[in-house]
Order: sequence, then structure tokens, then C-alpha cells
Amino acid sequence: MNTTEQGSAGNQECAVLMENAEKRFGQRTAVSGISLSIPCGSLCGFIGPNGSGKTTTLRMILRIVRPDQGRVVVLGAESGDCADNRVGYLPEERGMYRRMRVRELLRYYAALKGVRNPDPEISRWLLRLQADGWDQRRIDGLSKGMCQKIQFIAAVIARPRLLILDEPFSGLDPVNLELLRGAIEELQREGTSIILSTHEMETAQRMCERVVMIYRGQKVLDGAVSEILARAAKPFLKIRTASGQILPDGLPGVVSVRQQGLYQQLQLSGELGVSELVRRLSAMAELEHFEMVQPSLHEVFLSLVSREGSDPVALPAAKAAGAGDFRPSSRAGVAWQSVCRLLSPLGSAGH
Repeated sequence: MNTTEQGSAGNQECAVLMENAEKRFGQRTAVSGISLSIPCGSLCGFIGPNGSGKTTTLRMILRIVRPDQGRVVVLGAESGDCADNRVGYLPEERGMYRRMRVRELLRYYAALKGVRNPDPEISRWLLRLQADGWDQRRIDGLSKGMCQKIQFIAAVIARPRLLILDEPFSGLDPVNLELLRGAIEELQREGTSIILSTHEMETAQRMCERVVMIYRGQKVLDGAVSEILARAAKPFLKIRTASGQILPDGLPGVVSVRQQGLYQQLQLSGELGVSELVRRLSAMAELEHFEMVQPSLHEVFLSLVSREGSDPVALPAAKAAGAGDFRPSSRAGVAWQSVCRLLSPLGSAGH
């Protein structure tokens, strides 16, 4: 472990604390003014489209790159080297020594992290991930999914206090995906702080207590998943008619109707109560099914990154939509206006 400055006691309550962190590469600003705090023991999702700045943010946390401005405090330390034994990392770009055997490889990674007797831990994890009996196989003889599980073990072999996982489920079949999910949730229950970077919104919504969304180098969402979903999008009415009848446009209390398979999604204006609306719909068609549905994180995500034609909204409205503690600086003003245009249609997510 290499740390040269210890943070305050307040900093140590957070696994990661970033204050106005900025990173530039030449004339391009990859990350601009990001501030966030990730509590110890939490499972936090990092979400955002490709090129949004997620990987650069993770690399600043890992100290692979240094911020040009601002502070990054990791496990109470404001400075240190990227080779920190307290931090485990599973990169998106998988890479292992392909001619080595599984146990030999895991012993090597454990030694790099200062673990003196890793064999019991190696055996435990191989058994936990249904890879027992594979310890003498060469890496180049393993399937892609098995390689992914071995690299995950390499990331956790030293029992890190902070674990950073970049797209850990990419390419896994459903069985192995559930195995890895269970292992990650088990680590969190044991007290490990986990950052999970993923493009899979269902995964983030299912596993993470909170999410941070980065778009165009800016933090645009930061908070508990339940709060973001409650604030960022209105629920919609989902119905199925007995005859498959398509409802007409212009229904009182309905902004729009969207067909989705056998179901129709109705975005409501609030003009009518749900019970009154259902009563009127029942007079028009026989309803086999109806329910109020909260839009998913996937739909909120799509609303943020794909709808740029709306008018800008005020900063308080953006905060109400779940933008958290984001504070735009004068340098970020232009980018913030773009974010505002994306945040304004959140109330219509799901239509």
C-alpha cells in the first residue's frame, strides 16, 4: 500500500470523494468539474454512453491518471500510487498471461498484492464460481466466460476494501452472470465498497443502491436509484385489451399512447384520476390487464442521452430530476445547457 497523505476523518467515511475533478487531454476536456462521494460499503453504479468520461473518472480514482484540477480522495488518502493493495480492479479490456495455469496465475497476482499464502483463498473462489478442478488448466484453453471468472478472482484475491469493476458481465451466459452477481453482492455484504461501471441498465437498477451518470464529461445524475426513478420520470398506465383494440388518440387525460407488443402504454396528463380513466377505458374496450408502471432506469437513461431537441430548463428543475449535487462552473456552462435540454423531457419517459 502506497499512501503519502492521509485524509481527514470525514474523508474516511467515504470510499471515494471527488471534488471538482477535471481531466484534459490536450485541447479536449474528458471530465469537467465532477464532484461525488461514494459511502464505504456501498455498491455504486457508474452509467453513461461510450465516450462520456466514465473510464477517465475510474482511472482518476485508480490513480492511473491524475486530475488537472480538483481533489480525488480514495480510502482516506488524497495521494498515492496506482498499485494500492487496498484496491482491486477488473478492467473492461481483459488480459491474462495465456500460457500460465490458473492457480499459478492467481498466485502471481496475489503476490503482486502482498498476499503470502493465497492457496486457501484461491480454492475458495474457484469453488464459489464453479471453477474448481480447473486450477491446472492453461489460460489459453479456457472459454471466454471462464477467463472472465478467473480475472475476477484475480481482482478480489487480496480482499480489497474498494473494488472497481468495469463491465464485469460482458459476454457472460445467464448462469455465469448470476454466479458473478451473487459473488459481487456477497462481497458488499462483507463490507467491500464496490463501483460497478456498466451499460446494462437492468443490472444497475437491480444491483446498485445508487448510481452516478456521466454524460459529455459532466455528472448529470447522482443519487439513490429509487429516488432517481421517483423524481426523473412519471409512471405510466399499462393496459391490455381483450380484442387487441388500439385506443384512439385524443383520449381525455392521456398525452400519448404507445403500442408495445400486446400492451399499450399510456402517458397521463394528470387531468383525470387513474380510477376515472380506467372506468372510461373500460367503457370503450374490455380490459384484460391494467397497472401503473414506474419507468425503468433504462428509460430514464434513454431520455437523457437521446432527446436533445427540447428547450433548456432551469437548474432547480434539473436538480429535482435527480441531478444531485452537480454545480456547473462557468467553464461548463455550454455543456450544462446541453444537459438541461436532455433533462427537460424526463417527465415524459416511458411514452
